[in-house]
Amino acid sequence: MKKDDLIYYLGFSYCLGIGPMKFQALKSHPRGVRGAYEASIKELVPLIGQNLAEKFIEFRRKFEPKKELEKLEKDGITVLAVDDEAYPESLRNISDPPICIYLKSSTTKFFSGKPQTAKNLLPSLYIKSDENVPTFFAIVGTRKPTSYGIQVARKFAYELAKEGFVIVSGMAMGIDTIAHQASLDAGGKTIAVLGCGVNIIYPSSNFHLYHNIIKSGGAVISEFPPNQTVLKGLFISRNRIISGLSRGVLIAEGGEHSGALITAKYAGIQGKDVFAVPSPINSEMAPAPNLLIKQGAKMVTTVEDIYSEFDMKITPRKSEDIREKLSETERLIFDILQKNPSTVDEMAIGLGMAVSQVLNIISVMEINGVIEKNQEKKYQVKI
Repeated sequence: MKKDDLIYYLGFSYCLGIGPMKFQALKSHPRGVRGAYEASIKELVPLIGQNLAEKFIEFRRKFEPKKELEKLEKDGITVLAVDDEAYPESLRNISDPPICIYLKSSTTKFFSGKPQTAKNLLPSLYIKSDENVPTFFAIVGTRKPTSYGIQVARKFAYELAKEGFVIVSGMAMGIDTIAHQASLDAGGKTIAVLGCGVNIIYPSSNFHLYHNIIKSGGAVISEFPPNQTVLKGLFISRNRIISGLSRGVLIAEGGEHSGALITAKYAGIQGKDVFAVPSPINSEMAPAPNLLIKQGAKMVTTVEDIYSEFDMKITPRKSEDIREKLSETERLIFDILQKNPSTVDEMAIGLGMAVSQVLNIISVMEINGVIEKNQEKKYQVKI
């Protein structure tokens, strides 16, 4: 798409009140998007109503799209309009695709030069299970996960990323953050969809995560113009993008009013696969996944369940494979922790060993990614 055309999409995207649905009406103008942008109020009223038409005319009088686009390029922000060939096809196919996507990534070089198809746009992000399907996969859940939820999110994100899946989430605290970080830990790539402008790091505690996502070849994206601050309603809107980009959505954990349920609802409407991991019924964070399973979401307990649903033949590492590579004493500790999380003191008593000896062994096992500490400060096998 030429810059001469892009600036009109940009202008509509910046104008508050003109969302995807109003934009669809504007595109019906006889002279297309440019004609709609330059139209008189008399032409606009039948398309978007009197009040919004007046508001847009006032906005257009002050807004300079060419200068704004130049500023975005200077700030390293790429803009993709919905009718650009490089716009992700999966997102374009939802009922209300964003007018524009704003993107920060170290892979912006792929956007330069001649127009490219969505598959060629970010080749490092598109790992195909067949010739046409990029395996973008969303993992979402509560901002206040239990130790179980943390394990679930980390396990699925890490193992999926290890096999080439691109993990999509919303960079919120809790499950989102864990999913992004686990995919990076696996050497994979991840996409954070924000409910604010892409130049705003929210929450601020994810400063390093934000920059690491970009450095790793992943992307931070939003449908909201840069400098758009955080508003509650925007998070609901961005959930449809998380599911829209993805081939499937996994709900790791969440309460009965969890925003993850909204993402799952969008996924269902968009015809995407919805997965859920069953949670202990006495947990406050069990209602969301358990309810979805009752309603027909695909219950999963291992990544193999997802591979099977997608008809992928991938063999992930199994616990018996991990155990076989351990020393004799490490296996004893591994077997104890597979049954129940334990403290160093409890393991020392059970093994009849000195605490210092156990501590040395579990330190190595922790470094090797075999075990981890949970929220109760007990060690457990890293599932």
